[in-house]
Amino acid sequence: MGTKTKFLRQFFKDRQMVGAVAPSTRFLAEKMLKNVDFENSKIIIELGPGNGVFTEILLERMAPDAKLYVFELNDEFYKHISERIDDPRAQIIHDSAENISKYVEKPGSADAVISSLPLMVFPEELRANVVNAAHKSLHKKGKYIQFQYSLQSKRYLEGIFKDVNIQFTIRNLPPAFVYTCQK
Repeated sequence: MGTKTKFLRQFFKDRQMVGAVAPSTRFLAEKMLKNVDFENSKIIIELGPGNGVFTEILLERMAPDAKLYVFELNDEFYKHISERIDDPRAQIIHDSAENISKYVEKPGSADAVISSLPLMVFPEELRANVVNAAHKSLHKKGKYIQFQYSLQSKRYLEGIFKDVNIQFTIRNLPPAFVYTCQK
C-alpha cells in the first residue's frame, strides 16, 4: 500500500489524531525548517511525524552530536517511521506529545520543537497539555514551529509565546500556514 493511501486511511480512521488527507510536501518541510539553527541545535523535538518527511530532512541537517526526539502516537505511523528511520541520533517514541518531559532529560533544554499535530482538532485540554509541554521543553530562546491549515491557532499561540511569525505556503495539499513561535 502506498504512503498516500496509508495516510488517507489513517485520516478517516482517526480524525482526532490525523489532521490531513495527504502527507506533507517537501515544500512545506522547507518552509517549516528554514528557521531552525541546525549548526547550533543539540536537542530537537518532532511532534506527529506522520510518514517522516520532516524527520528525514531534520536528520540530514542536524549536527552529528545532536539528538532528535520523535513523538508519534498513531500505531500505523509509529510502526512505519520506526522501520524507516535508522539513525542513532533519533529516538522514535510511541507516546503522546503531552509526555515530552518523560523523555527529554532536562526541562528547558530543547532548541526547537517541530509540530505537525492538528492542534485545533484536539480537545482543548489536550491542546493545552501538548503546547505547554512543548513550551516547557524549550530553552529561553527556543523555537516552536507548527503548521496548520487555518489561522485559528494564531491567537492561541500568541497567548503562550513571546513572538509568533506566520508564513503561508500554497505548495502543499491543502495549503498551510507555518507558525514560528519564539519562547
